[in-house]
Amino acid sequence: MVRSLAVIASLFVVSSASAVQMTLDTRAIGDAIQIGQSRIDRERVRAHEPYRLKVARPPVDWIDVVTPFHRVILAAEARARVGNRLFAQKEAFAALAEAPNQIVLVVELTFHPLNNYVGVPAYTVTLTGPNSTLHQPLRIDRYPRFQARIETPTPELPLAGGAPVLGRGDPVLGGTLLVAFNATMLDPAGLYAVVIGEAGKELARVSMDLAKLR
Repeated sequence: MVRSLAVIASLFVVSSASAVQMTLDTRAIGDAIQIGQSRIDRERVRAHEPYRLKVARPPVDWIDVVTPFHRVILAAEARARVGNRLFAQKEAFAALAEAPNQIVLVVELTFHPLNNYVGVPAYTVTLTGPNSTLHQPLRIDRYPRFQARIETPTPELPLAGGAPVLGRGDPVLGGTLLVAFNATMLDPAGLYAVVIGEAGKELARVSMDLAKLR
């Protein structure tokens, strides 16, 4: 039993990875599934920590980085959360197909309570990499939030391609941006600056070190 726990724990040390795995092999998929389906809550929480970039600069709360490896963890964990632990390579490939060859940033926002927004503003999100290389996203999906935020250790991913649910005159308290980047254009061990802006003005900036993720 002790040996089993030690093996599982070693899979959670994703921060020691030397680079993001843009394409997952069979072993990587197996590792991700084992993490997501683990019954050890504290270890699953620890596994997500490297993927959360703390910002705390209004209106940006934090950013979750969803790499292909992390996506499989999240999918397996979501399945286990509803009591279904039948998650194998078939399900993993289906999860990866939702964002093929992509790294997705989940940007969580909280707005000033006296705002007059009717939706999520047209914020921009870009990556600045080595040699000041600028990367534009493939797309940005915007989802307004009409309730107070409840912070969880894992990102709450809206349905892929789903239309945001509009409020009925309720104030927009915050929102979520799903920002997809072409992973094949990024250095899997690169250090990038994630820059959130509005109308040419920089609102927030945070470092994303892909060498510390998997």
